[in-house]
Amino acid sequence: MVRGGSATAGPTLAVVAREAGVSVPTASKVVNGREDVAPETRRRVTEALDRLGYVRRPRFEAPKPPRMVDLVVHSLESSWSGAVLHGVEQAAHDAGLEVVVSAGLTRTRGARPERGWFDKLTARGSAGVLFNLAELSPAQYSWLTQHRIPFVLIDPVLEPPPGVVSVGAANWQGGTTATDHLLSLGHERIAVIAGYRRKMCSSARVAGYRSALTAAGIPYRADYVRYGNFMETTARHRMLQLLDLPEPPTAVFVCSDKMALGVYEALAERGLRVPDDISVVGFDDLPEARWATPGLTTVRQPLSEMAQTALRLLVRMMEGDQPEGTRTELSTRLVERASTGALGPA
Repeated sequence: MVRGGSATAGPTLAVVAREAGVSVPTASKVVNGREDVAPETRRRVTEALDRLGYVRRPRFEAPKPPRMVDLVVHSLESSWSGAVLHGVEQAAHDAGLEVVVSAGLTRTRGARPERGWFDKLTARGSAGVLFNLAELSPAQYSWLTQHRIPFVLIDPVLEPPPGVVSVGAANWQGGTTATDHLLSLGHERIAVIAGYRRKMCSSARVAGYRSALTAAGIPYRADYVRYGNFMETTARHRMLQLLDLPEPPTAVFVCSDKMALGVYEALAERGLRVPDDISVVGFDDLPEARWATPGLTTVRQPLSEMAQTALRLLVRMMEGDQPEGTRTELSTRLVERASTGALGPA
């Protein structure tokens, strides 16, 4: 019911009802635009409202709850995920969205997002989903499509199906840039330690490495290419294997900063110095790259910017606007620190 003001602000609804010869509830129906009032009664109440100068107060409407989106990350234990979360949070704030974060549902070694999680997604009414480092099954892609839930992949593990929108870094460019930097310092025996062999970013970075060697006229050596799982311990083992070669490398491109720390450990075990004995280039430009001793030269991929771009694309899709292209790649760039140096005398 809409009530009139105080005695000083104007007549009350009760005064209007008495003047029109109707009940207070009937006068309230007229004020609130209800249709279940006879035309003659509505006329009398309206005239009384105008004659007495009754002030209609605006009807209170409860604020609508903000729209919600889901962010599914591989893990919350790394600074990599922290950078993605920061980017999504910032873009969501600008768009007036709330974000629900789920972790551990998109492992890269066999596990898939749980079906129960998809049911909860529907129950809480999320307007869209961002998947970070996701490896979704065909059935799950189909489920999202059938339920008309917009979604965007951030750095997908595998090549997404046609039509799926994704955002990533220019990994091939990054691999080329890292290798070109080492070549410019006089290195020719350059090894690469990559992540999972089947992962999109790994294959693209290694392809960039090979392209740079070819352009420089340096023969490709299969024994200089090692794959791992983006973990420090595995990278340490791969570096030790490279050092045991009859002709070990003088420089190594490591396809993640986290793995580069494992390479540092292996070199320290063998009494080798960075960069005096071996130059090292990483990939990501995480905080660990700045904290390492010596500071790690690395290829920066814009993780927060990738996440922001993905969120903005998702908002467009939530509004019914399908992006023109399905793959968006953001540029990478080399950040030089103290882990690389010119090749010394043999």
